[in-house]
Amino acid sequence: MTADRPACALTLAKRPYGRNHRFMDEQSPITPFPKPDKPARRGGQVAFRREELMRLMTVYGRFVSEGLWRDYALHMGAEEAEFAVYRRASEVPVYRIVKCPALARKQGAWRIQGMDGRVLKRGRALEPLLRYFDAKLLKLVED
Repeated sequence: MTADRPACALTLAKRPYGRNHRFMDEQSPITPFPKPDKPARRGGQVAFRREELMRLMTVYGRFVSEGLWRDYALHMGAEEAEFAVYRRASEVPVYRIVKCPALARKQGAWRIQGMDGRVLKRGRALEPLLRYFDAKLLKLVED
């Protein structure tokens, strides 16, 4: 220390970046983040991709135009995503189209369930699964 400068001025003169810069030897020790009890889930939520949702809405639109379906609901949870269709808004769903990626290697990620919860069709891809509804729209036309 010199007599003409106070101690703090001498310390600031040694610092090239000014008052707020801290050197590595002046920092407090780094403490690691605590580890969670469970490993974190990747993704966290199962959802429909845009292409899947477009195909579902196409089938839904065809049935609405025929007057068979009136409402739909989406539910996206941690293990499965569900597209439910209704005849009326106050009923239980007529069909539930469920995407469950955990079953993709076993039984297929997709399934159609009826009103009573029975699995009507199961598949690995959405497009072949939705062909189930094609037979429901066929009408007998007389000449």
